[in-house]
Amino acid sequence: MTANKNVLNWIEEVKSLTNPDKIVWIDGSEAQIEKLREEAVDEGVIKPLNQEKLPGCYIHRTALNDVARVEHRTFICSKKEEDAGPTNNWCAPDEMYGKLRKLFNGVMKGRTMYVIPFCMGPIGSKLSKVGVEVTDSVYVVLNMVIMARCGDEALEFLGDSDDWVRGLHSTGELDDENRYITHFPEDNAIWSINSGYGGNVLLGKKCFALRIASCQGRKEGWMAEHMLILGIEKPDGKTTYIAAAFPSQCGKTNLAMLIPPESYKKAGYKVWCVGDDIAWLRQGDDGRLWAINPETGFFGVAPGTNMKSNPNALISTQKNTIFANVVHNLDDNTVWWEGLNKERVSNGLDWKGNPWNSDSPEKGAHTNGRFTSHVSNCPCISPEYDNPAGVPISAIVFGGRRAKTAPLVYQAFDWEHGVFVGSIMGSETTSAAIGLAAGVRRDPMAMLPFCGYNMADYWRHWLDMGKKLGKNAPKIFNVNWFRSNEDGNFIWPGYGDNLRVLDWIVERVNGKAGAVETAIGYEPKPEDINIEGLEEDGITLERVTELLQVDKALWKEDVNGIKQFYTKFGDRLPEELREQLSDLEKRLV
Repeated sequence: MTANKNVLNWIEEVKSLTNPDKIVWIDGSEAQIEKLREEAVDEGVIKPLNQEKLPGCYIHRTALNDVARVEHRTFICSKKEEDAGPTNNWCAPDEMYGKLRKLFNGVMKGRTMYVIPFCMGPIGSKLSKVGVEVTDSVYVVLNMVIMARCGDEALEFLGDSDDWVRGLHSTGELDDENRYITHFPEDNAIWSINSGYGGNVLLGKKCFALRIASCQGRKEGWMAEHMLILGIEKPDGKTTYIAAAFPSQCGKTNLAMLIPPESYKKAGYKVWCVGDDIAWLRQGDDGRLWAINPETGFFGVAPGTNMKSNPNALISTQKNTIFANVVHNLDDNTVWWEGLNKERVSNGLDWKGNPWNSDSPEKGAHTNGRFTSHVSNCPCISPEYDNPAGVPISAIVFGGRRAKTAPLVYQAFDWEHGVFVGSIMGSETTSAAIGLAAGVRRDPMAMLPFCGYNMADYWRHWLDMGKKLGKNAPKIFNVNWFRSNEDGNFIWPGYGDNLRVLDWIVERVNGKAGAVETAIGYEPKPEDINIEGLEEDGITLERVTELLQVDKALWKEDVNGIKQFYTKFGDRLPEELREQLSDLEKRLV
């Protein structure tokens, strides 16, 4: 409990609205959490797995109509529609509160209301923020205690302050026609109803740590970004930290937990994961940009995760993990998903709970099947992960999935140009692949679904941060692991070999590597990318030259797409970005 009157008054308001039978405050103790796990098992919310093979692990299934984030049901409820911008769904706060109060009225009758105080970031850090989530889902509680620092310590850190985020959630009736994930930036509030899926209901994650925090960051002079944080330790013992943003399906988690190639390992290189998804960045007392991972867990996609694609992620799931919407292998009471291994399942239940085996025509795991595991499970978790000061960021890396246009790597000319590079990033799509019209789907800074306000103003904030940081601003780069040949096959081997590109970036920010100026930015000379040991993958100096090629004709086509994208933002688009686009067009002549 707490003596904070603002918290207590709000809990009373929520209690009066939702009418629960019982209220349980989450204190963060293992004894309480274990009791809740037992209750969740008794209620059939989770099922314990083989405790010898997967100690502390459980499996859960969400409703069939509730398996992913729902962008079309996600709203930014700022007072002015223009503050939400053209890339967000908007509703006036009073109108949305009116709808939601009707849905929440008495919704917890017959249920328990759990109060989860939580801290995003290390307790006591100047970079951390507190939230309180109220929910009627024990599944949410058991995930939140993995994903954030929950309980009494969060309330002690908050003290009597009113600087906290109010999160209200109910599974309701799981009615997808009345499913709302709503954000009220001026109120520091999040209301979510009729969903039980993690991305919609773990309110500390995308809802707070990105949508609300991005608004807080703009107001308070810091940045909340959809970025991994990675430390690269060279053989001399010096570690350089990188923050990197990638749209979905571009290898973000793989990069966050990268395992160095054998030759790099032998030379003494180490790669440290500080975070795989979200970074909060502030200017430190020394003038540099410092970052924390506000989370304490991984909410990862299971299908495709294996000992080749991401060994560290798979190892992270081997204990104290909650799996959702994957195959339950009844033969040994473990889990399975497509891409895990070549073992056959003879007696299982699919993600829907139906009998399933390896000969079944349908996939066993949902493509968005998930695991929730604590960062301490990760073999490469950084020793600086819990440092209240965070880690100093020397480079910011953007990336997308482009078959021909973007080279393997290039560096922005300066911070302003780097903001432009981030603003135009995206991936090529095919309608057959992911249900979108073929073309380039722009996803600026990988924040399109997560920016809590007008993206044009978001770019302005980036530009302002650059002015504030001055000479201390990190260097900005763009990478593309997905350059393809005429047969559509990727040229670059990717995975651990991406360290070869990051190594040039590290050398560059430390003033030890040269570069060649091109129309789009600075590139390494082909011989500056270490390709020792890649002969079997067909990577030669000539192939690296091909990977670094800048095709001006393709870039001229891209300029037309950028112009079209920018028109969405009208007069709100920062003039600096218009000028950057004009300058690019001139350099391509």
